[in-house]
Order: sequence, then structure tokens, then C-alpha cells
Amino acid sequence: MNLLKEFLLNDKCSYLKDAKQTMHYKVIDGCDEIECQELIERGYRRFGKMYFRPICTSCDECKSIKIDVNNFKFSKSHRRIIKKASFIKSFIQAPTMTQAHLSLFEKYHLHMKEKKGWEYTKTNPQNYYSSFVDGHNGFGYEVLYYDEDKLIGIDLIDILQDGISSIYFYYDPDYMKYGLGKLSLLLQIKFAIDSKKDWIYLGYYVKDCPSLAYKSDYKPFLTLDGRPNDDENFTYLANS
Repeated sequence: MNLLKEFLLNDKCSYLKDAKQTMHYKVIDGCDEIECQELIERGYRRFGKMYFRPICTSCDECKSIKIDVNNFKFSKSHRRIIKKASFIKSFIQAPTMTQAHLSLFEKYHLHMKEKKGWEYTKTNPQNYYSSFVDGHNGFGYEVLYYDEDKLIGIDLIDILQDGISSIYFYYDPDYMKYGLGKLSLLLQIKFAIDSKKDWIYLGYYVKDCPSLAYKSDYKPFLTLDGRPNDDENFTYLANS
């Protein structure tokens, strides 16, 4: 592992209105699966070669959350979602970038700008590649979702030793009625069970952020206690 750069960045909070945040960034070249897992376990997220986590001194609302796969129970609602979308096919492969990727990414974010008021900046191939293709180092994958030959969703994940780390999912808003966001997570859980993985690392849960509050619906889950340093042990706390 080659740490290229490490820095802090203060900015407006990505999750809570009128709040500020301090993010700790590490730019790492050649991070392998074990090293990635050690960072994810301690609350980092990965976009390309960039690993980051919040270290705000006045707020601890961002909780690193992981789903307990072995004790997860699929509800009737979950099974209905999977059944309704049974015509959708999925394929897993190393991350790539095509015009279809970029067009779908653009369509999704324009939709979220209108629906939820997300800030919108037109993507470009360089930004997409650096965020979602670069730095996967053999453990990063994309799951492609198709309706026949039409690409309708892309789920970016890391497959680690003991679990799956969810990075980002985007989809065609024309297929909203199929609950593709929920579907992708449920299929991640099924994949983890089949692969004998214990956890889905689901990023940050922020109770008062509508875009993240849904994560608490996937029980049982655990949240990371504090912000352990790279050389410190860590503890996850059970949530009911």
C-alpha cells in the first residue's frame, strides 16, 4: 500500500442541513483487499483510490453501519420486490466505463436533482473513472442490471474477506416502480449468504437524513463505536 496523500477538508455537511463537516481523506495506490477491509471496518468509505470518513468534533450522527447477514430475515415485502423484478437479469464483473454507464449516471442524477434537490454537476469520463473504476485492485466489482439488452442499473461493490462493502448504486428512474434500490441491496444480501460472507458494510446511517435513514430498516444491524485509528481495535454495537 502506497499512501499518496492524506488531508482534512472542512465543508458543509453532506447529510444534515445547516451543519458543517470535517472529512479525513487518504489517497492510496495499490491498496489490497485486506488493507481495504481494515479501513472499511474502521468507518472509511472508498471511491476509486480515495478513502474517507467523517471526523467532526461537534457531531457524531454519521454511524458506520453493517447488516448482520446471517441473522437477516427476508420479509414478505422483500420477497415481493424480488419476485416483481424477476425479469431483470444481473451480471457481475470488474468495474468498467462505457457511454451507457455515463448516460445512465447522468439520467439518474438529473432525476434526483428534481426529486430530492440533490446538487447536480455534469459528470465526465475522467471523474467517473477516478471514482468508480480506478483503484478496484481485484476486489472491486460492478453488478450490471438489464431489462433484456437495456442497462437499467449499476451497483458498485467491494467483495472483502468477511463481507461486501456497498459503494454506490444508480439506476434508470423509468424503472422506479420496481424498487431497484431495495432490490440491489436484497440481492447483495442473497449473494453474501451464498458466498458465506457475514456482513454488508452499508456506509453511513444518519437518522435525520432522509436519503440514509432507510438503512435502519435492514435488521439486525450493528454500528461502529467511535472512530478508531488505523492501529486501534474496533467495536461494533448491536442495535435492536
